[in-house]
Parts: sequence; structure tokens; C-alpha cells
Amino acid sequence: MSAPLESDVYGAPTRSVAIHHVRAALRGAERHGLDITALLEQAAVLPELLEEPLARVSPRQFARLTKAVWQALDDELQGLGPHPLKVGTFAMMCHAVVHCSPDLRTAINRSSTFYGLFPGGPRFQLDEGAGELGQQAALVFDLTAFDDPDHYLAESATVVAHRFAGWLIRRRITLTRVEFSHPAPPHALEYDLLYGAPCTFRAPRTALIFDRALLELPVLQDELGLRAFLRRAPSDVLARLDYGSTAAAQVRRLLGQSLPDRMPDPEDIAARLAVSAQTLRRRLAAEGTSFQRIRDQLRRDVAIAALATGTVSIEDISRRLGFSEPSAFHRAFKRWTGSAPRSYQPGG
Repeated sequence: MSAPLESDVYGAPTRSVAIHHVRAALRGAERHGLDITALLEQAAVLPELLEEPLARVSPRQFARLTKAVWQALDDELQGLGPHPLKVGTFAMMCHAVVHCSPDLRTAINRSSTFYGLFPGGPRFQLDEGAGELGQQAALVFDLTAFDDPDHYLAESATVVAHRFAGWLIRRRITLTRVEFSHPAPPHALEYDLLYGAPCTFRAPRTALIFDRALLELPVLQDELGLRAFLRRAPSDVLARLDYGSTAAAQVRRLLGQSLPDRMPDPEDIAARLAVSAQTLRRRLAAEGTSFQRIRDQLRRDVAIAALATGTVSIEDISRRLGFSEPSAFHRAFKRWTGSAPRSYQPGG
């Protein structure tokens, strides 16, 4: 196996995607009577995994599934909006924004105007008077027209807007907080990793809150960068990066950076965070997790990504993730996902 593949498979800290999101992504297709099995096959996801509560898929598989649903419905809203939004709409918005926007404020306002031209498009606008001193801006979303019981589009729209805005100015946009009008979902703990900011639920609105001064920053992307960005879509805009600021997120990042070398122990990680091992355990416990749980989740996600490529043997994955023998990895993987490792291999 080549070195680049090892780096991509074993070193990437990107989280796997819960089967909940796979089912949510397919809901619109089901409503329109599409063959769900065929869509899953295009993403190399076994249909049986839909019935397994603990199942997960790799980010690459999820991006493929999203693209398959887009193409099958010719709808970038995946059948969840009041009207379809034809495939290519997002790309045209990108072209309109990149070539005509001197700064982030202009880019956001033009993208809002662009989508306002379509009856089924998402609605969002800037509120520049947020915060006690008016130093915060809010990107406020109106998603009331969508039939979205899983709140899938609320998550997708806010994540895509955040990633796209950061891509335009070539820097990560640090969010002050994120507000959602929907109740806290069962997977609410993953929101810190999505946004890296406090999230509130049952709020009067759905909005991303950030420093107003960022709106003055220039758009730095050009035609060449846009072509590469769109070529990788939807992978880049849907990537669920570990932006979290919690102790758990910091531990996960450090563990992920250590792969494919030796998996550090709690004392190693605590030293790198400049705290004692006891302090680290206490902080993780306060967040409802532990070092062992984080390590297992990382091993699970890396294993899923490696298995989904179909190019890495179970024996190699077992060895690289620090298991004494493949049978131990088999037992752990089934405990994590409810299925055997071969269920996650193409043709498995």
C-alpha cells in the first residue's frame, strides 16, 4: 500500500457519518418513489446498514450518496423543498459571487439575492446588529417552507454556508454561537465538532453568529480556485471537520494526528495539552466522555474509511490501529457498529 493512501486513510481525523444522516438524506428520494437500493449501491453502502442503529458510513460514501440523490431527482435540496432546485444552481451561485464580490458582505448578500430568484431556494439574510454592542453579525436562515422533519436541511444549509464563506476569504470563520429553531436532536453532541461554537436549540431563529468585522474581508478566490472547489463538491462543503473546542475534540485531533504511528496514551495527550492526566480525565468526564471512548470512536471512523476503499486488508487495519490480532479488531468493530468489518467492504 502506498504512503499517500496510508496518510489519507489512517491520518484523517474526519468523522464518520451516522446512519441517521443517511436515512435523512434519502427521505426525499423515498417520497418520490426512487429505488433507494440503487442509490445506496452508487455510494457503496449496503442497504442492510439502514436497519442497524449503530451503523455509520465514511464521509466519501456520504458525499457520493448526496450526489446520487441530486442527480436522480435533479434537485440540490434532495426532494425536501417546496420546489426542486436544479443541479448546477449552487455552481452558478458560486460563479456569480466569486467574480463580482469585493468582500464577504457583498458575497453573502449576492448569494442571498441569487437564491431569492428561485421559488424553492433557501432563504437567508444578514443581520448586522447582533450582539449587545452591535459587533456581531448573524446569518439568519428561513427554512420554514421545507418539509424537513429530520432537520437535515437546517444542518446542511448552515454547514455549507459556513464552509463556503470561509473558503471565499481563505480562512476559517470562528463562530460565536449557532442558534437553531428546532429541538436538540439525539446527535446534538456532534454539533460542537460541526461548528466549534456553543449551539442553542428551540431558539426564535436559525442563525450563525460571528464577528461583524469579518464581513469587511476581501474575497480571495478566483476562477481557478472555483473550478477545483466545484470539482470536489459536494465533499468539501459537506466535510464535517473537527472544529470543536472541547477537551474531547482536542484529544481526538491529537490522536488523529498521531496515526499511523503509535496511538498515544492518556499521559502523552495530557502532556501535549499542558495539563495533568487527572485534569484531563476530569474534563472529559464533565463532557460526558472518556479517553477510551474517544479513542474507540476514532478507531471506528478510521476503520470505516479504510474498509470503504476496498484496497486495505482487515489485517492491515487491525495492525495499524493497535490491535494485537485481527480477531480483537473484529470484536471491537462489531461492538462499535453492530456489524462485522466485511459488511463495510465493497461487495461485502
